[in-house]
Amino acid sequence: MKQTIDWASDQVIDVLIVGYGPVGAALAALLGRYGVQAQVIDKLNDVLMLPRAIALDNEALRILQMAGLDDQSFERVGIQEVRMRCPYLGEFGRVNTRGTIDGHPKLVTFYQPDLEHALRRQVEAAGSIDVTTGTELLDLQQQQEEGVVATVRNAQGQQQTILARYLVGADGARSVVRGLIGQAFKGETYAQDWLIVDAHHRDKASVDHVEFICDPRRPTPHMPAPGGRERWEFMLQPHENAKDMEQPEQIEKLLAPWARLSELTVERQAVYRFHARCCEAFQKDRVFLVGDAAHVTPPFVGQGLVAGLRDVANLAWKLAWVVQGKANPAILDSYDTERRPHARSMIRLAKLMGKLVMPTSAPRAIAIHGAMRGLRLIAPLRSYFEELKIKPPNQFRAGLFQRAKRRGGVVRGAQLPQEWLRTDQGLRLSDDVLGDHLMLVGLGVDPKTRLTAGSCQRWEAAGGQFLHLGWRGQAPQSDSLFAEIMGNNLMMGDASGWLVVVRPDRVVMLDGEPEAAEKLISQACALLC
Repeated sequence: MKQTIDWASDQVIDVLIVGYGPVGAALAALLGRYGVQAQVIDKLNDVLMLPRAIALDNEALRILQMAGLDDQSFERVGIQEVRMRCPYLGEFGRVNTRGTIDGHPKLVTFYQPDLEHALRRQVEAAGSIDVTTGTELLDLQQQQEEGVVATVRNAQGQQQTILARYLVGADGARSVVRGLIGQAFKGETYAQDWLIVDAHHRDKASVDHVEFICDPRRPTPHMPAPGGRERWEFMLQPHENAKDMEQPEQIEKLLAPWARLSELTVERQAVYRFHARCCEAFQKDRVFLVGDAAHVTPPFVGQGLVAGLRDVANLAWKLAWVVQGKANPAILDSYDTERRPHARSMIRLAKLMGKLVMPTSAPRAIAIHGAMRGLRLIAPLRSYFEELKIKPPNQFRAGLFQRAKRRGGVVRGAQLPQEWLRTDQGLRLSDDVLGDHLMLVGLGVDPKTRLTAGSCQRWEAAGGQFLHLGWRGQAPQSDSLFAEIMGNNLMMGDASGWLVVVRPDRVVMLDGEPEAAEKLISQACALLC
């Protein structure tokens, strides 16, 4: 006899997150900031104290800022440049990673356990997230109009049932959730295995940049990390045995160009086979996939964890708005629409970079690297590669925004640039002022002064708030939140001002002239409903 479930019961949680690695923890931290009642389960009892992911870009750091982390939350090393070197031609490529974008360094390396502990502290501080470790997902069944019934096994070996309105699989490349919803994981596996060696205790001798030694005999990326750490990735030849190559005598030979093994403390040595895979869909009804459960990216552009953080930033606020009754569940379909094309683009870029790093012969290396070196002589092409313009912009072609011709410097479907603002609390980055809200932002104009009282109430009922970003010297005009723009990143529109509807993930939903304020509110509410 089929069990009747009371989906109105307080035993039903809003969101069940399967997996408590950095992606699952970031999702939980974001949901906690939005006030969502959620539960996280993970097979492991604690953070795995080994380095795994190692690189974050400015986009990832901005998402971590949204989750509540700042420069002091976990240690990182700023990478000033990436160099690519060929044994036959010398340096043939260089990427400029100096400076900042949207208030964050373009590229940093980090120690993953430190990041995970920082995210877990945010989850604990939220108060609305229950974390259960030592617990494994066994099965799930969807009731499309109501929720998900998850069967789990706890740390004592007992089976339990968890009822959730939505479930998110953040359980890695071997995702149980992905298998249970029958989602194919298509892509390719690189034929070569790679030996990863993480070590430390060479503080003053380590490189201060990322280097790719693009030698067909042994391609080797090498980079520094916090705490005097370094990582080497050695491509193995087909005749080499993974178990043998992990032995100390072999590692000593591989590290010889940089250091003696006796000078180092090896934290981890492991052989991996890199993958380039992406699901055909990141959602099935009430179940979503994020991070490596949805896509796996080769490490050659350092976008594996970054892509997972983009996923959760996109999904978290939509789940929050739906479970809190501020938006129609149909908006959740936009998660796959927005995220999957960009994830695929990043995978393609990583595969391209892999071809540069992994030449299969000396003639091929000379041809590819010689061409790259020649392209540096052409200024526009040099800028395209060296200034990271080759990186696909995180800008949506379709999704939860209204497309229109670009006007006033604002790009719909892309993030609003971040800027330093002067507030009553001192200088703050604009994302911290925007907070965890859907915002009608007035650039040089108070948005509230252009709306009727009824429209203001309608906007607030949809979870919206108002922000007046004034030009230098402007003063507040109403009770709208006010801050003064201190730079030029937000100098958009004309001198009379501009209005922008900004989603909680900082993506521009709509924009227009101040006279269009009522229309923008109506359009935004229509998109959410």
